[in-house]
Amino acid sequence: MYWYDILMTPIQYPISGQSSKGISESIESAIHTGATPPGARLPSVRGLATELGVAPGTVAAAYRTLRDRGMIETGGRNGTTVRAQPPRPLLRSRSSPLPPNVIDLSDGQPDPALLPSLRLDALAARPGPAAAPGEAVLPELLAVARQRLGADGVPSDFVTVASGGLDAIERVLSTTLRSGELVAVEDPGWPNVLDLLAATGLRTHPLELDSEGPLPQSLSEALTRGARSVIITSRAQNPTGTDLTPDRARLLRRVLAGFPQTLVIEDDHAAELARAPLASLAESTASWAFVRSTSKPYGPDLRLAVVAGDATTIARVESRVRVGSGWISTLLQRLVLELWTDPEAASTVAAAADEYTARRCSLQQALAERGVATGGTSGLNVWVPVHNETTSVLRLMQAGWAVAPGSRFRQESAPGIRITVSALEPESIPKLADDVAAALVDDVAQPLSS
Repeated sequence: MYWYDILMTPIQYPISGQSSKGISESIESAIHTGATPPGARLPSVRGLATELGVAPGTVAAAYRTLRDRGMIETGGRNGTTVRAQPPRPLLRSRSSPLPPNVIDLSDGQPDPALLPSLRLDALAARPGPAAAPGEAVLPELLAVARQRLGADGVPSDFVTVASGGLDAIERVLSTTLRSGELVAVEDPGWPNVLDLLAATGLRTHPLELDSEGPLPQSLSEALTRGARSVIITSRAQNPTGTDLTPDRARLLRRVLAGFPQTLVIEDDHAAELARAPLASLAESTASWAFVRSTSKPYGPDLRLAVVAGDATTIARVESRVRVGSGWISTLLQRLVLELWTDPEAASTVAAAADEYTARRCSLQQALAERGVATGGTSGLNVWVPVHNETTSVLRLMQAGWAVAPGSRFRQESAPGIRITVSALEPESIPKLADDVAAALVDDVAQPLSS
């Protein structure tokens, strides 16, 4: 749920359609518009079939389609309900403009002014190499990727590329797991991953976090209960801004040693923007993948991620690419290579990392001076624990700030709000801190435990 969901009043929505496709589209539209809110209970198969005058099998097929898309879930005697975090189309946010004079601190995207130039002119002026037949990665890009990964201690014998971080995660999961299997994922965590798991039929087990990363006891519990895979953010965790510390990584490795067949996926989405040193879990099990995307440091439209992993996992990912898109654009690979080898681009990214750090630390300090606890040590976001997300978000909206309610990120964890600092001007930080403190009057919550 985002700011525009809170401003909407759910209404009773009549389901229509005479075919399974028509019925599923009617329900999906109601979910996307907010007319049928998260948690809403849908009619029984037989009840809706009678109401619409169709066969029960037609309704059952519609429900099955919605379940496969991650829109609804079936709870046995509890009936069929809308998922707490149903996937939402990107165009939804674009079609719901902010009220006038409200500053958007909710989107989690980098500041366009701090991104390096894509240098398309240089790329066009210097024809680049093409990948040889059967090669997924440009040799020059592969060499630089291995150098960069090696500098952070990530084994790079087997490396490939994907169309962004989420695409890489999906390919790794789809080549190893089957629908219905359990995946341990951070709570709170990245909504896109939660949507992806739901849409692919995978079940989630929440991983509890503190200020150093996932709790070893929580990971052990998830694996004991049958989780086949775990997805962990290395640095600048979204939404909390937590970095996995070396000490915590060692403890997590000990847990994983008892479950050597677990597929471990690391998401290093912030990459160069994270000032914290990398504490990787690479090679902690037989099956692993380390995903480093380029969209946060270099621009959201630069949809490319480097994936390192064990030989089998990387071979499976490349095979899946070949039977799908065929290859990852060599033009895009050349552009990333140009950026990675350009000293000016490196300087711009380093300056952006410094600026985000300054904005985040300034906001956290200002909030601390006003008695507001926060979480996060790197990245673009600050996590503020609250008691009532709806009240906090609405109060801040009235004060001129759009922030993201934590419900979109959470499974079982405590409420909170996420504030993105990328659009935050330094001179506005005191006012924002004042407004956050005012919004939390009579609203007491505990931060992530230390």
